[in-house]
Amino acid sequence: MKDMSIQPVAAASQQDGWSQRDSSASVQDSAAAAPTLSDYAEEESKSLTEMIKDAQEKAEAHRSALKVTKNSTRYGDAPLEAYARLARAKSVSEVNAASGYARRRIAQLQGKLHVDPENSAKIKAAIQQLQKAVNRGARKKRELTREKIDAQRVARSEEAQRRKETELRRRKVQRAVRESGYLREAEVSSRLADHVTATQVELRQQAQSIGAPVGPAAADYAAQQYTATAAAAAAPAPSAELSLQG
Repeated sequence: MKDMSIQPVAAASQQDGWSQRDSSASVQDSAAAAPTLSDYAEEESKSLTEMIKDAQEKAEAHRSALKVTKNSTRYGDAPLEAYARLARAKSVSEVNAASGYARRRIAQLQGKLHVDPENSAKIKAAIQQLQKAVNRGARKKRELTREKIDAQRVARSEEAQRRKETELRRRKVQRAVRESGYLREAEVSSRLADHVTATQVELRQQAQSIGAPVGPAAADYAAQQYTATAAAAAAPAPSAELSLQG
């Protein structure tokens, strides 16, 4: 009986010991799992450091991007474009447009000197070339004006030359017409002389055949009348002078 009573008591005491150990273990686990103020402070410092680091990396990347953008600007393209426009210009108005473009680019590049001091040498060289483009544009305007005046003079001289050539051709044609008239006149005169001679011979023969005395004065008078009548019939109608002006 004593042994039986002792066993339940021992079992109860053993169970109490186990429960005490379990409770102490659970308390230790909960104490280990609960965060402390130092943990919070450490986490806050880590997150703040990471934020600062991220901000610095972003700022550095932004500065690098800006630097690449500045360095990629080709300031030498402006003079090339100005000279290309000046070369394509065929009139004074087009030259004025090219010079205006060069002046606008000069003003823009002068503002870039304060924004991009690293490329000041390139900017100054571009400005110098653009100023030369403006001066050369003024020279080209003078040359175009002079060429236009010379072209007008040449046109006037060519017109005067054409008129002289036309007048010369007209005179040549008139001379040829007159000379052909001279030949015709000589031919008619020769034929009339032949007719006069033949008429005189015929009149003498007729006078001799009828036995009537005919003096040389009468024969000459008859021949002259015949010649005048024949010349009036053979004379050409007067023609108007040719005009070859055109």
